[in-house]
Amino acid sequence: MTRVLPVGNGDMMVNFDLSYDLRDIHYPHTGGENHGSISRFGVFVDHMFSWLSGPAWRKRLNYEPYTLVTSVEAENPGLELRVLSQDIVDVGRPIYLKKVTFTNMASVRREIKAFFHCNLNISGHAVGNSIYYDPSLRCLIQYKGKRYFLLNACTGGKVGLHDFATGVKGRNGLEGTYRDAEDGQLGRNPAAHGGVDGVGSLTLGLPPSGEVITYWWIAAGQNYREVVELDRLIASRTPESFIERTRAYWKTWANRNHDDFGDLDERLVELYWRSLLVLRTHSDNRGGILAANDSDMTAYNDDNYSYVWPRDGALAAIALSKAGFHAQAKKFFIFCSEAIAQEGFLFHRYNPDGSLGSSWHTWTDSEGKYLLPIQEDETALALVALWNHYRNSQDMDLVQTLYSSLVKPAADFLVRYREPNTGLPEASYDLWEERRAISTYTVSTVWAGLRAASGLAQALGDCSAGAVYSEAAEQIKAATLQHLYSPKLGRFVRMVQVDKRGRVCADPTMDSSLFGLFYFDMFEPRAPNVMQTMRDVEERLWCPDCGGVARYEGDPYLRVRHDSSAPPGNPWIICTLWLAQWHIAKAESVPDLGRAKELLGLVCQRALPGGILPEQVNPVDLSPLSASPLTWSHATYILTVQEYVSKYKALANGMSTSQNHYFAQELSCV
Repeated sequence: MTRVLPVGNGDMMVNFDLSYDLRDIHYPHTGGENHGSISRFGVFVDHMFSWLSGPAWRKRLNYEPYTLVTSVEAENPGLELRVLSQDIVDVGRPIYLKKVTFTNMASVRREIKAFFHCNLNISGHAVGNSIYYDPSLRCLIQYKGKRYFLLNACTGGKVGLHDFATGVKGRNGLEGTYRDAEDGQLGRNPAAHGGVDGVGSLTLGLPPSGEVITYWWIAAGQNYREVVELDRLIASRTPESFIERTRAYWKTWANRNHDDFGDLDERLVELYWRSLLVLRTHSDNRGGILAANDSDMTAYNDDNYSYVWPRDGALAAIALSKAGFHAQAKKFFIFCSEAIAQEGFLFHRYNPDGSLGSSWHTWTDSEGKYLLPIQEDETALALVALWNHYRNSQDMDLVQTLYSSLVKPAADFLVRYREPNTGLPEASYDLWEERRAISTYTVSTVWAGLRAASGLAQALGDCSAGAVYSEAAEQIKAATLQHLYSPKLGRFVRMVQVDKRGRVCADPTMDSSLFGLFYFDMFEPRAPNVMQTMRDVEERLWCPDCGGVARYEGDPYLRVRHDSSAPPGNPWIICTLWLAQWHIAKAESVPDLGRAKELLGLVCQRALPGGILPEQVNPVDLSPLSASPLTWSHATYILTVQEYVSKYKALANGMSTSQNHYFAQELSCV
């Protein structure tokens, strides 16, 4: 089920689904080991039991504005009960904390029991888990190896569970200990091992038309001592103080810049700030920026999106840096410098600890010839992002530090990794990770990466290297016009293959990624060949019934409709925003920005509760498809808003505008 309401601090991340079940607990890396499964929260009142994820509850899932503090309102008329729940991950410690306020809708005093079902598969599987009740702390502790999790609660200032149960799940027909709670009584089994879960409960007196507040937490650590120290710290400082400090931190973080957003309405601005906060939740404190942390994707192909794709990370780093959040972007570049191969390229994807991630990219062709299993745009975009970061932060010390470990190896690789017959970049996997060819999008990013490297080299006085990179970029631009533009079609093609005889074979399939031709500044957005290309993108990839832009014609990935009148594919958030970016780039007056504003509004309409953007949308019912939230979607939304506001201000003030997304006038060596 789609994830909404992620909260995290760069070491620990917690995700909820649309039913408000707790699904993912990542620790000690964001996107790393996922210890979560389906954990529930429920109540027993007037001899009736109900989990909050059930259909009897009317729920509104959201965040407090400009924070990573959830605000979930739930009401159950049958139980005459209203619940306000707030969830955080503490800003500095691996603590997930939930505050639950129960409001009695009845005019009589009642006793209720609240139940927190903690269902963990430590390190991603059920084998070898242990759970037990600790009577000295009146809490549940589950552990395996160097991973410990402590569940505790308090109400009225008194810490400790009032009741508990532990048990086995997934064996001999046993569904889990959560079933033990549904009669309102817990069995108090003190320990279990293997595939296990546990439930803790509090018994509460609820005044007539009054309320009672409870706090629940899961503290994570590498041993018993660490989780006990966290538990005692929460008790000594009070749980509310952790919520207050977390709220204050994120409000300060999100409001450091009081930007003028031109004529964009409040909904679009709120989604901008929510997107920045989502990027932060997906950023590990060691530098990795994760693509998505939706573990349900595992059911699709026994894998998920919890990896650092250098492409996705680079675009997120650009968005963060342009918004003024330089610290996290800086960590990402250091991550890349440590991950880059000796030959100067970045691999397909990485785990958040920097180790190589799983991949389907092959190392040989059908004849056994050695191939690099890469998407070359990922290496190029790391350079583009670093150049953008330098322009925004003026962090010359970082450039100097990374020049020999990242900039020069990557740029030298881009120079030499060329197809000899055309002068274009050599074939690699396209950005959709489906075809090995010379992709127009990849070529555009390589051109931009070389220009970025040239600027960085010149900034450090390495004029000879800067000249080499600039010359290679110009050669690639000339080859692009010669081999990737079709005079017959009047537009660019999405990719070409070069056979053994040096013959170039074009693939004319319409692909939204052709936007890279103008976006990375190789060509002007109003150049006739770009104009015709993007007009064809808008005409042929638009999904008429639901709105939005498909990836490419006939896209089969998670395809919903196959009838003769079906759209070219499912609409993707990023592809829709790319079209908006073209309308922004080519605008010559404020009214010219109207289409882009419409597209931003369409994307905002597709956001899930709390402002979460998925990867793609079901064209039939507009439900989210694939991973959610997707970092790439949020990063692209941030960039599109930034570009819109910049263009709007320039046009409204009568200033001249230019494309120039990431490149200033090239520096000159003195």
